[in-house]
Amino acid sequence: MIKYSTFVVAVFLLSTNAFAQTEKSTVPKNWHQLDKTETGFNGISLDKAYELAKSKKLKSKRIVVAVIDSGIDTLHEDLKPVLWTNPKEIPGNGKDDDKNGYIDDIHGWNFIGGKDGRNVKEDSYEGARVYNKLKVRWEGKEVVIEKLTPEEKTSYNSFVAAKAKVVGEVDPQEIGYLKMMYPKFKAGDSVLRKELGKEEYNGEDLKSNNTTHPDGKMAKGLILSISKANNSYEITNNQLLGEIEGQLRKADAVNEAPKEFRKEVVGDDETNIKDRFYGNNDIMASTPFHGTHCAGIIGAARNNEKGIDGIADNVRIIMVRAVPDGDEHDKDIANAIRYAVDNGARIISMSFGKDFSPEKQWVDDAFRYAEKKGVLLVHAAGNDAKNIDSASNFPNPVYINGKGRASNVITVGASGDEKNGGLTASFSNYGKSEVDVFAPGVSIYSTIPGGNTYGNASGTSMACPVVAGIAALVLEYYPTLTPQQLKSIIEKSATPAKDEVNIPGTSDKTALSELSRTGAFVNAYEALKLAGTIKTTPGKK
Repeated sequence: MIKYSTFVVAVFLLSTNAFAQTEKSTVPKNWHQLDKTETGFNGISLDKAYELAKSKKLKSKRIVVAVIDSGIDTLHEDLKPVLWTNPKEIPGNGKDDDKNGYIDDIHGWNFIGGKDGRNVKEDSYEGARVYNKLKVRWEGKEVVIEKLTPEEKTSYNSFVAAKAKVVGEVDPQEIGYLKMMYPKFKAGDSVLRKELGKEEYNGEDLKSNNTTHPDGKMAKGLILSISKANNSYEITNNQLLGEIEGQLRKADAVNEAPKEFRKEVVGDDETNIKDRFYGNNDIMASTPFHGTHCAGIIGAARNNEKGIDGIADNVRIIMVRAVPDGDEHDKDIANAIRYAVDNGARIISMSFGKDFSPEKQWVDDAFRYAEKKGVLLVHAAGNDAKNIDSASNFPNPVYINGKGRASNVITVGASGDEKNGGLTASFSNYGKSEVDVFAPGVSIYSTIPGGNTYGNASGTSMACPVVAGIAALVLEYYPTLTPQQLKSIIEKSATPAKDEVNIPGTSDKTALSELSRTGAFVNAYEALKLAGTIKTTPGKK
């Protein structure tokens, strides 16, 4: 899933007194769905979209949306009604009834699980995997670039970039501090879990906590510090622990090959893309927070007087689990896309990303497959406040063989509101060429696992399903639209920013058109209105 690279340093190397930001103003839980003109909040005008559909007496067709993510709470009250169910599979009989190669894939599939029921929870980072794989070939060698073959040059350049990422970004002093503080933070986290009565909690939960335990007080102070620094109290204890553990794994990778977490569990031939039928049907696993939150944004059951209303009201959601706590593997993403397409998904929401993609050709081929089958891919831009026009960010629509780019991909940056930190999220990646639109991604209230519960989360991971939800809503009423038309509608109907915005990660101002292709915020009402003017081909999917 998309990570915040600034979390750990801010948590452990800065004190509470170092932060000067004020807490954000109270905003409605559904601010991202509101209309700017009517409410003042920079949302997507969702109610106006539904009013338009009603006034035009538009008929809705059910749309299947796939969410490639960490897992989903299949028991959640607001998600059970919208889960896709494989009509050709008999639940729990241990047979592959529909002969698609996946046994009992009732609501989706888990590509990072084993046939014995085990699941991959954490994994290494791709940069570490690439560096250690190529180190034997290139470390310490005298290289004359001009004498290298094209294959050697690609390999060597990958090694140099991975080494810079793995070795160059590791500060021994910071890692030493992390190693010293991590056991204390983990002990304090254990105290807070017991006192709060929940395994996952955030800064909002801690505001009312009055722990007297020394370790608990330390952990509480650090979490509140990072929350204040990021102007977001939705950051959870598990997110922070994951980031810390990830940083420690990155440090270990400097001197030793990362542990092969996936290999020990999944048991497939990871070097063979044709070896597709692996994994298990446990799509909840032990890491469903991220996927549950994203799925709810898209399609949590509407008008059921429970929790929240998702954006699209006539969808079924396929969960394809392929994203661990760490970097996803290219093979799993490629197969997840193909699985989603083959099972009828018209839109795929992809809230994950990484800096290296050693088997990008496999993912490119899956993009082409989705393109050929008429499927729109929606991808989160990432949370490192970097310009992905120049910085590496995968997956992306640019084909590695240099022959063009996928036309069915829309890349999404995260926006906010003047009342909750600014119109551009401080963490969002951006790019005048490679980010298409901005969508709400700050303090988004949605479904979370662990009972019928709800909470806030921030990230381009949240902005991505906002756009996927809008795309699904438009497609419900205009189901013959191609992914290219759908992408164009979302872009052309977006609302241009009137004023300059902050360049993420800085206090500098610029036009939003310098941070994205459209320079605009997505709008469901305008998208649905524009869709009604587009000529489509009758009988097309």
